[in-house]
Amino acid sequence: MRMRELARGFPVGALGLGCSSMSHGYGSAERDDEESVLVVRRAVELGVTLFDTADVYGPHTNEELLGRALRPYRRQDVRIATKCGLVVGSDGRFSRDGRPDHLRSACEASLRRLGTDTIDLYQLHRVDPAVPLAETWGALSELVAEGKVRALGVSHATVDELALMHGIHPITAVQYELSVWAPQRKRDVLPWCRRNGVGFLAFSPLGRGFLSGTLTRDSLPAGDSRLRDPRFGPAAMRTNEAIVAGLRAVGADHGDATPSQVAIAWALAQGPHVVPIPGTRRRRWLEENVSAADLRLTEEDLRRLDNLPPTVGEMSWDGARTQPRLGLGHGHGRVPVQRQAHEVPTATGSDCTWHTERGL
Repeated sequence: MRMRELARGFPVGALGLGCSSMSHGYGSAERDDEESVLVVRRAVELGVTLFDTADVYGPHTNEELLGRALRPYRRQDVRIATKCGLVVGSDGRFSRDGRPDHLRSACEASLRRLGTDTIDLYQLHRVDPAVPLAETWGALSELVAEGKVRALGVSHATVDELALMHGIHPITAVQYELSVWAPQRKRDVLPWCRRNGVGFLAFSPLGRGFLSGTLTRDSLPAGDSRLRDPRFGPAAMRTNEAIVAGLRAVGADHGDATPSQVAIAWALAQGPHVVPIPGTRRRRWLEENVSAADLRLTEEDLRRLDNLPPTVGEMSWDGARTQPRLGLGHGHGRVPVQRQAHEVPTATGSDCTWHTERGL
């Protein structure tokens, strides 16, 4: 697989693997941990190097699954990306926690579950408006200085927040939804990343499966989070089929490439710093997705795709947001260290290892 750089010194395969659906969000009846382990290992064989998870997926079980799946491989050959800053209560409701003490304990717990001594990309899952952002980001930068984390990322921050964080410690990658039916970040975050040399991890490049052209409303099991997504309402799905038809038409000009492959190729075409991370629980779909890395869309293809009908319904991944405090953490005594060079140390066998005592 071709390689891309999220940031200087942080090369990854052109496609990553999003692992959340293996343990989280799509209904427990479809979960198959043993098949998921095989999916991860097949991905490594196909040249995927970046694997994305989070402590809140499961919760916790997705990190454990990924650590077990990657255990046979040399640690320096794979990049583990996980997230912190979201917590799930006993009632299943999510809340944010950007306090430095929580982030430190969350990192230690993720290291144990993943069975490694270093997280390659540690991402703030959500900005916590109750904690000054400089406090949160300064605490994460300390984990880099201590060698527990190689690089930092963030999901669902505003451009102003990205600028503040990047001034305290370089952002290696951001993570947002990006696809043919969710192109909104082309207007703001993607240009910011391009100007600042920051990578972009595109989650849900297949529109949570809709853009594959294989989903129906009736095929979604009870407990599937897509049932709460406005784009998956019965009327919306019928209207949004026009987008799938457009993908299928472009695919017909490329040797019958599937709608999924065209959708991934579109995401790859948004810039050399963009790395799609489609998720799947089946090796068949993994292999189809990975082959999209070799699909080159023409300028005319991209024009046609960019002129498809707009999506009916819009998912708000950060609907509970209130305006966070942008500042240096008044009264908390933390003075963040200004970083000048946006370069990530290259991992070596001695820098990044599996924990042998876990027996995963």
